[in-house]
Parts: sequence; C-alpha cells; structure tokens
Amino acid sequence: MFMGEYNHTIDAKGRVIVPSKFREQLGEEFVITKGLDGCLYIYPLDEWDTFLQKLGTMPSNKDSRKIIRFFTAGADQVEIDKQGRVLIKNELKEHAHIERDVVLAGTLNRIEIWSKSVWDCENDDDIDDIAEKMADYGLSI
Repeated sequence: MFMGEYNHTIDAKGRVIVPSKFREQLGEEFVITKGLDGCLYIYPLDEWDTFLQKLGTMPSNKDSRKIIRFFTAGADQVEIDKQGRVLIKNELKEHAHIERDVVLAGTLNRIEIWSKSVWDCENDDDIDDIAEKMADYGLSI
C-alpha cells in the first residue's frame, strides 16, 4: 500500500527522484501512465497487470475502447536508475502539465504524480467538505 506525499523537482532531462519508501514497493521496473484529474499514475508491474485484466473484461463498445486507449496508449514501462530517478516521457508530462515542481502521492495501490500547482488547486478542500464526502460513503472517523 502506498501512502504519503513527497515534493520533488523534475531535472533538465525530465527525471524525477522516486522516494525511497515508494521504491521499496515498486521494485526496479514499473509503469507510468495517464491518470484522471490531470495527474499521472505509477503502478507496480503486478498492479498494472491486474488493472489490464480488468480493462480486458470491459464490453466491446466505443466508451470502453476510449478508456482502454486512454490508459494504455501512452503507458510507459520504466526503470529506476542508480540515483533513484525515473524518466517521464514528454507526452506524459504534457498530460499532467508538469514542468518543474511535482508532488508524488501514495494512493493505496498506486502512486500519483502531480504538477505542484495543480496539486495545490485540487487539494484545497475544506476539512468539513472532506468529512461530509466521507459520510456519504459510510466512512467516519
């Protein structure tokens, strides 16, 4: 399970350091793909395979094909270098509006990579709003 929030910077070559706590769970190779809400998703290979299997069970219709293309066409299987960095393809950076400052956030079975400015806008909810949404799903603290 991935959790935590880490701020990093993309270097001039398009690489970002993956936090050591995340590297331990990801292994040497993993997949980066487009995510929802304007971020990127990082999946360990086993979770990526599980996700692909779920996509493969979708009915054969136009919406399903769009969903499958969204997640798989730009997906990139990557390796971590000796300094703990990973290269993010330009197409993926463009999708997430990533230029320099990023946030890596653990979200259970995957990691999300956000442009810092987009992250700040997306996560400025008032705690009362969050608590209300939790209650809608039967969750309480």
